[in-house]
Amino acid sequence: MIRLSRMTDYGIVLLTRVASHPEREVHSASDLAAEAGLPRPTVSKILKILARKGLLTSRRGVVGGYRLARPPEEISLTDLIDALEGPVGLTTCTTPEANHCEFEQVCPVEDHWNMINRAVRSTLEKITLSNLARPCPTTAAVAATVQFP
Repeated sequence: MIRLSRMTDYGIVLLTRVASHPEREVHSASDLAAEAGLPRPTVSKILKILARKGLLTSRRGVVGGYRLARPPEEISLTDLIDALEGPVGLTTCTTPEANHCEFEQVCPVEDHWNMINRAVRSTLEKITLSNLARPCPTTAAVAATVQFP
């Protein structure tokens, strides 16, 4: 099963909340935790990681908090996943830092996995934080915009 970790899921939820309220100067960890219904320590940990990875900027002090480092239309779902999980890879051999396995020379599906991985990554790159901050379109509308090789 291909599944994102809970931390990545929470990170996407948190950044979507930040992107949904551009009128706010900064977002505190406490406010985001309350809005999302998530534990504050978990939210703080995720926000610190996202700031360290360059997706958020932080400001200290009484009126401190976090805000997006770039406009939401410039932050892709791939950026979020890479920041919290590492590079998208459906199998070990499709990640950039792949430790090539002992069957690489005779693997009949390696090229197929690479093609599938590129298609998944390309699709995730087309989905931006701005898209996620808007109401979800119908499944048919999404399917019409996704092109597979």
